This record gives sequence, C-alpha cells and structure tokens, in this order.
Amino acid sequence: MERIFLLVLSCLGVSLVTADSLSPPVNVTIREVKANSAVVSWDIPEGDPVIGFAITQQKKDVRMLRFIQEVNTTTRSCALWDLEEETDYIVHVQSISMSGTSPLSEPLRFRTPKEAETQASKSEDEVTMEEVGQTTQLRAGELIIIVVVLIMWAGVIALFCRQYDIIKDNEPNNNKDKAKNSSECSTPEHPTGGLLRSKFPKNNNNNNRMPSVNIIEV
Repeated sequence: MERIFLLVLSCLGVSLVTADSLSPPVNVTIREVKANSAVVSWDIPEGDPVIGFAITQQKKDVRMLRFIQEVNTTTRSCALWDLEEETDYIVHVQSISMSGTSPLSEPLRFRTPKEAETQASKSEDEVTMEEVGQTTQLRAGELIIIVVVLIMWAGVIALFCRQYDIIKDNEPNNNKDKAKNSSECSTPEHPTGGLLRSKFPKNNNNNNRMPSVNIIEV
C-alpha cells in the first residue's frame, strides 16, 4: 500500500492519465467534521476495476490544494487532517484502476467549526455517558435493596410460622395444667374453692348450744 502526499500551488500541477471506461465515485459525503480534521467517504459504481483512490483537497477561493493518492486498497474513506478551523473546503474524489484514473467526482463543500464548539460538543457527550453510567449504577443498587428486603421479609414470615407452631403445640398442656389446678382447689360443698364452714353440731344439752366453726383457708 502506498500513500503519496503532494502539496502544489495550482490544480495545473496535477497530471493524471484519465481512463475513459472508469466512472467517478458516487455518494461522496463528509463526516466526523472537527476543527482540524474530517473524514470523507464514497462509493464505487459496481463493476469498476478500482485498485485505489485519489483525493484533492482545496480551500475555497484559494488555488493551493492538497493531493492524496492511495493504491492497492479497497478502502472507501479517507481522513483529512491539519485543517484550519472556520474554513471552507472543497473535496474531489477519483477512482484509480490499472489503466488510469476516473473523472473527478462532484465537488463536496464543507466548513470546519470552531475549536470551542468541538470541545463543547465533546463535553456534552462525556456528560451524557456519565449520566448513563450513574443511572445504571442506581438501578443496580435499587435491585440489590429490593432483593435484601424480600429476603428479610421471608425470614420474618418463616420465624413467625415456627413460633406459631410451637405455641399451638403447647396449648393442650396448658389446658391440662389449668384443669388440674382447678380440681385441687375445689371442695364437695364449694366446687369453686373458698371457705368451708361446718354445720353447727347438736349438743346433747338442748339448752346450751354452742356453735362450732372450722375455717379452712385455701
């Protein structure tokens, strides 16, 4: 692959053999335009035996131009460098074959922006990427928090179910203990417990009846 850069004072300084059967490139466009660089791209008509390309770059209203030629390649784009900011340029593209070069393509005109505008655009892109990264981190953090909360709730529910089963299993034993304590505190005359008072016994002496009281404290 060979690249030749020539800077001449006039378009008359460029002499190339033109191939009559070769068509000029089509769909010539400019992209990635910056203050000091740009990229020109094009398409080749189907069937042309192209082995390279040639580009002429010229400032508007200035006869000085730059000539770029490359052969043994199927590349369909070329970087333009060392441009001046806020400057109008005209670009032509030619196809190269074994028999010569094609006619010039339609002229492509573009203007380079200011360096400050390029930096501002770059800063906006960087901020956008940072915001996207922060949004992704926030979403990941929210998912982690949700998972942790769900795990904690599952643990609380499992613990509650376990405690409920233990309490339910102990209820028959508590009922038996209550029944036992109730039977111990009751008496034949007072089933619910309390004071047991004996009847007054009869004395053989009808005239002297003395009451006799037995008090049982429970």
